[in-house]
Amino acid sequence: MREGERVTPLELFFDLVFVLALTQCTTLIARTPTWEGMLKGLLALGVLWWSWVGYAWLTSVVDPEEGVVRLAMFGAMAAFLVAALCVPGAFGAEALLFACAYAAVRAAHILLFMLASREDEALRRSVVGLAWSSAIGVGVLFVAAFTSGALQLGLWGLTLLLDLGGPYLFGADGWKLVPGHFAERHGAIVIIALGESIVAVGAGARAVLQAGVVVAAVLGVAIGAALWWAYFDVVAIVAARRLAAAKEGRERNEIARDSYSYLHFPMVAGIALIAVGIKLTLVHVDDPLKLVPAVALLGGAALYLLAHVAFRLRNMHTLSMRRLVCALLLLALIPAGVALPALATLAILAALLVALIAYEALRYADVRERVRHQLVREAPP
Repeated sequence: MREGERVTPLELFFDLVFVLALTQCTTLIARTPTWEGMLKGLLALGVLWWSWVGYAWLTSVVDPEEGVVRLAMFGAMAAFLVAALCVPGAFGAEALLFACAYAAVRAAHILLFMLASREDEALRRSVVGLAWSSAIGVGVLFVAAFTSGALQLGLWGLTLLLDLGGPYLFGADGWKLVPGHFAERHGAIVIIALGESIVAVGAGARAVLQAGVVVAAVLGVAIGAALWWAYFDVVAIVAARRLAAAKEGRERNEIARDSYSYLHFPMVAGIALIAVGIKLTLVHVDDPLKLVPAVALLGGAALYLLAHVAFRLRNMHTLSMRRLVCALLLLALIPAGVALPALATLAILAALLVALIAYEALRYADVRERVRHQLVREAPP
């Protein structure tokens, strides 16, 4: 297992490829803002997310900057990049190329894990199980490349289900991870997703900035800041400590799998949907959003908050009623989102998220300070 807990420069370099993947998925939805377009974008994001997750687990076992692993990581980056480039046509003309690139990403991942498990029988058994589920999933994706319509979408869904279900089917006993490193990797990917919401402001802005576009840009930053605060102010700190305090082996691995590999996906997907909503808001700030963009904007924020509710429930076994209520309120506001001007809907979303953060900061100020000051005391001099 690797010795250091800090994320390496090569890992951050690898994560930059996910930036393009995320952008391509949001662009796919924004260009075809229909239910089918949204489903395709989320399926592509889910498949690429699970590819990234595999490397987050891998680099908790091996140092990505040592020896042949570095070269293999570069090769995986190239394949991941090709897969990301194929996203707009992944359900059409470039479906086969996407499947080939995806297969290369997963093959490199399994090969590196096999090399890392040479002297660890328990890890080797887990990797072999993962290899089987990955191979079947890749095979299904190749079949999907020669289909279309509902059948193709169903096969993509099956691929994602196989990827997600593999760790459950083959258990969590044999895996290894470095808690601090694992939590930091996922924190970095949340920042990358939040960055996409900021990029959406620039992508949706017109050449000539009007007052409405400027206001929408400011509101977009406010939304991004609230989403950042909701995760990094306290939640990320407490979750990282919970992971580190868990007993090494099955208990820690299951927390990592559920809290990070699984529950961070709806967080990232929620942010991606918000980015779609912001991008489409900026196109016509004075006109109401259509149903799918309104669902993307308000429903994406609700999905993000609901993932936080599940995240806390899994780690602390308590329910965050305030975030649950806010998420339900956002869903209830979707009909208003298709009636009000898009800028007004964006303002309502920003106001609700900022109000939620302000309430939590004031209502739980003492707890917040204790958590954050404890982090300072534990930091090395």
